[in-house]
Amino acid sequence: MTLPSAYPWLGDPAIDAVRLAQPDDIPQLVELMIDFYAEAGYPLPAEAATRTFAALVDDPRLGHVWMMEADGDPAGYVVLTVSFSMEYGGLRGFVDDLFVRPGFRGRGLAAAALAELRRTAEALGVRALLVEVGPDNDTARRVYQRLGLEDTGHVLLSLPLAAPVHLA
Repeated sequence: MTLPSAYPWLGDPAIDAVRLAQPDDIPQLVELMIDFYAEAGYPLPAEAATRTFAALVDDPRLGHVWMMEADGDPAGYVVLTVSFSMEYGGLRGFVDDLFVRPGFRGRGLAAAALAELRRTAEALGVRALLVEVGPDNDTARRVYQRLGLEDTGHVLLSLPLAAPVHLA
């Protein structure tokens, strides 16, 4: 999808784009995910990331992945996963990953990708969007809050039943 004029802060709309990822995008998505995890200090086996993206791209019931492109290069990606929620009486979406390469930050790509994610979530009947943000990641928190997500005061607890992909 070429970014609409609703994003006037972006560069040439023919250059900056957000589009649904396809199976042939998986190698580029893996490279982006490796960069993302490296920023957090996690090594990421390419094989594990490849399997993870393939499962998601091949089965839209699980969610969707969007590629962000700028100046003809892969600039980032965002992942929406979907599950049923008793609290919302229907589907809820989770912004599972959002990453923009450092050289492309500040161009509005994350906001544009999240707007596309929201449109898709609404079309799927998703009743709420959630995101996990590290306690020290003020930049990400501001991006999400500008788009209407808010801190509900709930704490996300986790019990891994399998190793995360960066430890696979």
